[in-house]
Amino acid sequence: MSTQVPWAEVLLEAIRHASVSLPSDIVAGLQRALGAETSDLARLHLETILENERVARENGLPLCQDTGTPVFFVRAGVESSWLAAVEPSLLDVVRRATDSIPLRPSAIDPFAGRNVGNVGRGVPVIDWDLVPGAEITITYVAKGGGSENASALLLVPPDGGEPGVLRAVLAHVVRVAPRACPPVIIGVGIGGTTDLALRLAKRALIRPLGAHHADPAVAAFEDRLLDAVNRSGIGPMGLGGSCTALAVHADFACRHPASLPVGVALQCWADRRITVRIAADGAAEVVE
Repeated sequence: MSTQVPWAEVLLEAIRHASVSLPSDIVAGLQRALGAETSDLARLHLETILENERVARENGLPLCQDTGTPVFFVRAGVESSWLAAVEPSLLDVVRRATDSIPLRPSAIDPFAGRNVGNVGRGVPVIDWDLVPGAEITITYVAKGGGSENASALLLVPPDGGEPGVLRAVLAHVVRVAPRACPPVIIGVGIGGTTDLALRLAKRALIRPLGAHHADPAVAAFEDRLLDAVNRSGIGPMGLGGSCTALAVHADFACRHPASLPVGVALQCWADRRITVRIAADGAAEVVE
């Protein structure tokens, strides 16, 4: 039986939409990459990616056979009367989406080796952020296994500063990007504790494509890293070209003097995400 909340059907349809089509900013980014690409092989791959998106969208089919681990980023207004209903409704909607879209069952118990569908211990992943007000926004991300395997926690020597961070992240991305279905989006979380650095990196992925950090120093870091990654020549699908990454999104937190953790989270070109806004009265709308 479905959880009786006003937004359940809106959220279910949002997940369906995200599973079969890309956000407009990602499509536009891929089209810009195609227009700038000079390698014939790279252009072929980008054309194929865009055709894949068109066929999936027009036929209501999942964009990729890996429909991903469901991840929800929840910004919850502390005055909302719906807080207690959010988690059970998300679990219920994921069960329904698995059956109806369908989503590939991708949650495995690491000890029993048993597939539990897409709902199990710790899955779907729910990242909470409590904020003022009575509104709730829920951003759904389908996190593919290939790009997740390319993520990492880097412990950078703290005396290296920003140049040391850039070198460490660049070396990691060049090593793993070919396996992450490029062109990728790169999230970088700098500072804080080890768990916070990874959380910042994952959260940065949900920003609109190419939206710079508000801090000019961080924005400049994003530009420098993006330029360096794209000069690597890895290219679409790792087979050469000038577009290895569509964007770099970075964020930071203050760190301990003896520690400089850096989280790196990659998302493949199939950046399936969508946001639902829930008003104080429970009415919901999709926000791309």
